[in-house]
Amino acid sequence: MTVETKPSNTSDSNQEAEPDQLLDDEGNKNPPVKKTSSRTGLKVFLAALSFSYFSKALCGTIMKSSITQIERRFSLTSSVAGFVDGSFEMGNLLVIAFVSYFGAKLHRPKIIAVGSFTMALGCFLSAMPHFFMGYYKYETTSHTDASASSNSSINPCSLHQDVNDTVLEVSQADCEKEPSSYMWIYILLGNMLRGIGETPITPLGISYLDDFAKEENVPMYVGCLHTIAMLGPMFGFLLGSLCAKLYVDIGFVDPGSITITPQDSRWVGAWWLGFVIGGVLSLLSAIPFCFLPKSLKKPEGAKKDKASHGLLENMGAMGNKLSPEKTKPRKLSLMLKDFYNSLKKVLGNRMYFTFLCCSLLQFSSFIGFVTYKPKYMEQQYGQSTSKSNFLIGVTSLPPVSLGIFLGGLIMKKYKMGIIAATKFSITMSFLSYVMGLLHFFVGCDNHMVAGMTVSYEGNPIPYHNNSLFSECNSHCKCSSNVWDPVCGANGITYVSACLAGCDTSVGHGKNTIFHNCRCLEISSSWTGNNSATLGQCPKSDDCSRNFIYYTVIQVIGGFFYALGATPSFILTFRCVQPELKALAVGLFTLTMRMLAGIPAPVYFGAAIDRTCLKWGSTSCGKRGACRLYDSNANRYVYLGLGALLRGPSFLVAIIFYALIKKHFQNKNSGPVENGQEDAAVNKEDNCKIKERLPGSPDAENESSI
Repeated sequence: MTVETKPSNTSDSNQEAEPDQLLDDEGNKNPPVKKTSSRTGLKVFLAALSFSYFSKALCGTIMKSSITQIERRFSLTSSVAGFVDGSFEMGNLLVIAFVSYFGAKLHRPKIIAVGSFTMALGCFLSAMPHFFMGYYKYETTSHTDASASSNSSINPCSLHQDVNDTVLEVSQADCEKEPSSYMWIYILLGNMLRGIGETPITPLGISYLDDFAKEENVPMYVGCLHTIAMLGPMFGFLLGSLCAKLYVDIGFVDPGSITITPQDSRWVGAWWLGFVIGGVLSLLSAIPFCFLPKSLKKPEGAKKDKASHGLLENMGAMGNKLSPEKTKPRKLSLMLKDFYNSLKKVLGNRMYFTFLCCSLLQFSSFIGFVTYKPKYMEQQYGQSTSKSNFLIGVTSLPPVSLGIFLGGLIMKKYKMGIIAATKFSITMSFLSYVMGLLHFFVGCDNHMVAGMTVSYEGNPIPYHNNSLFSECNSHCKCSSNVWDPVCGANGITYVSACLAGCDTSVGHGKNTIFHNCRCLEISSSWTGNNSATLGQCPKSDDCSRNFIYYTVIQVIGGFFYALGATPSFILTFRCVQPELKALAVGLFTLTMRMLAGIPAPVYFGAAIDRTCLKWGSTSCGKRGACRLYDSNANRYVYLGLGALLRGPSFLVAIIFYALIKKHFQNKNSGPVENGQEDAAVNKEDNCKIKERLPGSPDAENESSI
């Protein structure tokens, strides 16, 4: 290894000199990089990293926006779908320690390129099941009528009377050949592979910028990266909206034969298309990194600082050559001992540990809320998956981006110290929490489904007293497992045309109309015609108005939450000793992923499953995805679980604020013990107050408000 230092007797800034005997042939083999090429290389790296940030954020959002589609396509419960979603964090955790430690020692741009290629492979693997599963077969009573003419008349009551042993044997044979039962595992593996590929992008990318960019430019570069990264979720939800509007087998199935619409709980959009597009973008983002150098020319100001450090490293390497067998075991033991002591210091820091517990509760609530937000909008307000994703991308993300930007701007403008930042972060989070509680009051009532939420006469019935059979449909011998809803002219939804007691049907596909439905006649307040159309009845106008209120509350609450995000991130490493910052941030990330990112979608999904009123069924007769939820129970479970997690976090936050205030106020009022710190204080502005942690050799300059 050679170490370059800038000689004091030359005015040529582009020439490098070697210390005494360390000069060798390598200096001639590797001439200094020109300044212009260094600037160009840094710009290319920043552009490539920005595109990589965008593609990884977009791929992650596609998974979130497709979770409902995947649940329906593979007949999964919400808890299993949540487990699939959490597999990304599992993949990330598998390699995060390895990448963080060894990645910086290797060719960082090429490691990032490998990560992007791996991300692309994960996206393609997630989309692969679509091409091997055959066409999507949703449960319906009218498959046999798909080829019927529009003038034909079919009796829905007779469809279930001619089922014989031959049909049952054919159905059983189809079930044995059906490969889709466990195809969702490929999505899980693809999502895990995507988590592995995404791991090196942020730590290695930021460290590369920090090493080869001017120190004053690094914050601006990081800000640009995060700004561009915020565009990823926005475009991801818009792409998810477009894909959800397209039928899953688009191009291969006649649209006229499809009897369901995007508003139907059986509808599955082209979920696979988003993964294919995300995989292509990830593949393109990997290409520029393959041609970038391992290192660029270091900034002028950093040469003198890093030269002596490099010389010490060189001398250390020479010492290792003398007695490698003795020094390596000693170094390993010292490294492990140092890691243990550092970990003990971090976890023994009451401020950090309290902040960690508070953040864990907040993040668990946030992850569960975001994962099932599109599903909640569909089930609670009767919105389609496409419209739900579109509204999230258009209304929720821009205020969050603005809030994050303004949060950092406010911190800079008012020169917030750690005490003020803590107070500001807790206040904004609490305001967001209060706004979120208003969601409980803007929900919608249950769908009026005969035999499930209301009686056939139209009166509300308790959950445990539901019954799909009545005198009006007793002559039909209907199946209770099929979910093929029809909307009666009286505004009540029936599980199927057969259970509505309909005798005839006219039309084809989505335009089918059922007539002479006996169950409409017994409705206590209905005197109109007795016809029904395919699909569930829409929710009331009051529900549409409440959805607008929900959206407004969500926008304001998200803005408040984002305002406190930047100060909260700063607190992650401000409440520990400076030399332990990296370990504190790494431990924080590890804890959030392991204890929140993985389990939260699972137990949120399990709680949501408990509110299901009607489960779908597969062609094999097994339980499929949920078709109808109890809207009231779903609202209380989904919002209540998030509120129960976030509520206690504010009690922990108060304790954290008390610890922060007690510690730093005492340090501000007390004398500074370290002479070096006195010098540092004199060197800084007189208006800045030194805030110092116990045992730390350095200190951070914070102003008080």
